[in-house]
Amino acid sequence: MSREKFQAISPADFFYRNREIAGFDNPVRATYTVIRELVENSLDACELYQIPPDIRVRLTRVSENVYQIRVEDNGIGVPYEHIPSAFAQVLFGSKYTLRQSRGIFGLGGKMAILYGQITTNSPVRVMSSTGGFEKYFFELMINIQENKPIIRKREILPNNGRWHGTIVEFKFEGDYNRAKPKIIEYFRQTSIVLPYANITFIDPDGILYRFERVTDQMPPPPREVKPHPYGVDVETVKRMLNATKSSTLLDFLVNNFHRVGRAIALKFLKRAKLNPRLNPRSLMQKDIVALVKAMRHFKGFLPPDASHLSPIGESLFLKGIIREFKPEFVKVVCRKPSSYGGHPFVVEAAIAYGGEIPPPSSPGDVLVFRFANKIPLLYDLHNDVTMKVIRRIRWSRYKVDLGSTPIAFFVHICSTKVPYKTVGKEYIADQPEVEYEIEWALKTCARALRRYLSRKEKAVVAQKRFLVFEKYLPLIASFAADLAGREEPPDVNKLLRRVAPQYAVVGEAKPRSSS
Repeated sequence: MSREKFQAISPADFFYRNREIAGFDNPVRATYTVIRELVENSLDACELYQIPPDIRVRLTRVSENVYQIRVEDNGIGVPYEHIPSAFAQVLFGSKYTLRQSRGIFGLGGKMAILYGQITTNSPVRVMSSTGGFEKYFFELMINIQENKPIIRKREILPNNGRWHGTIVEFKFEGDYNRAKPKIIEYFRQTSIVLPYANITFIDPDGILYRFERVTDQMPPPPREVKPHPYGVDVETVKRMLNATKSSTLLDFLVNNFHRVGRAIALKFLKRAKLNPRLNPRSLMQKDIVALVKAMRHFKGFLPPDASHLSPIGESLFLKGIIREFKPEFVKVVCRKPSSYGGHPFVVEAAIAYGGEIPPPSSPGDVLVFRFANKIPLLYDLHNDVTMKVIRRIRWSRYKVDLGSTPIAFFVHICSTKVPYKTVGKEYIADQPEVEYEIEWALKTCARALRRYLSRKEKAVVAQKRFLVFEKYLPLIASFAADLAGREEPPDVNKLLRRVAPQYAVVGEAKPRSSS
């Protein structure tokens, strides 16, 4: 009788064997994902500390299908002692607090480095400084079986200019020529939601793409937040109980959960028939299960507060859209905070019309820009909740024909936990609460567009009427003068000038935000 061999594998080994789930399933997708993951890490390192991002990306062709990526940022930098694990240990990082950020697993950047290592057998080189008198250089590889960093080289260098930031460089197998459209579109869309960032990209052909900031204004950074009672499970509560210093169950609830005060905690404990003075560490497994179940069924908890989130904001979203498309009309709507499963989120949406927005090239070709925590989502549009909402809305009510109208839709969701459907962070699941907020945001924008188009139609009709006046009023004045026996007809220009403003097409070529 044969025996099965059982063994455990490390996180690095798991993702080495299953790298396609993180967006590294082929050279084309991998090229895009490598750049995106490294740029997102750099943006987080800047934005979380209110540093206007200055990101430089260079992709160099080493051979036919091997490239070298170099990404430099001006972020906060990585402390010396954390550099090896931060870049060469899968599932290690600063993404495990409950806070809005682009990264969610501490995985993407390390997966890019791991992909480079397994396709080219080359190390990653990292230079970083937190702005002190020293900067640190490491040459690293990942021990895949043990998920540990291998330090091949390290140096401590003088940092005379007090530079702060990080430079990451490594080789990987890819296909830039086929990935190029997605990569350029990624940078373009990133500049829409980050008008305060400078992004420079030099591609393997030496072509420079520069997306310059148009404002120094930045949204407030996201803040860390306690878990909400509706968003925890048994394992989370067990870990919280093991770490708590509270001596009573009442204090445990008040000190460890989001928006739970003493009055609400006492009301909940009374409803759950739990003793407020009970030592939380004395709870058994069945007690913890009952506690979590009671939390989910108790309707008295306040909804999550989204003040710790960092949406784009109407002003910055507007600037980004106008800079890229110079639309004839644009309306931005920021919905009030909502929540799903105990996780707060904010939906921001915009509709832009005219200007440099092209009409649809074919039936069903809708121009949609999706963002999550300021990340452009470029794949799987038709599986995304935004597309589901757009298909459901009757656009004819808003004077919009999706087959011919030059229109673009923009939707951004920010949350401590974006409901992605995949580890690759490519599209958002159709959570009912999220779907509702997107629909009402787009409908609000659409109503503003309908008002604008109605005014425009009326103005066009009125202008045609004015042209008739302009053509025939001098003739009428001349005939009237002949009938009255006058040699000179009256001057009608003064009358035409007085009525002209009533027939002008207002705002036709000027980008504007309609209220």
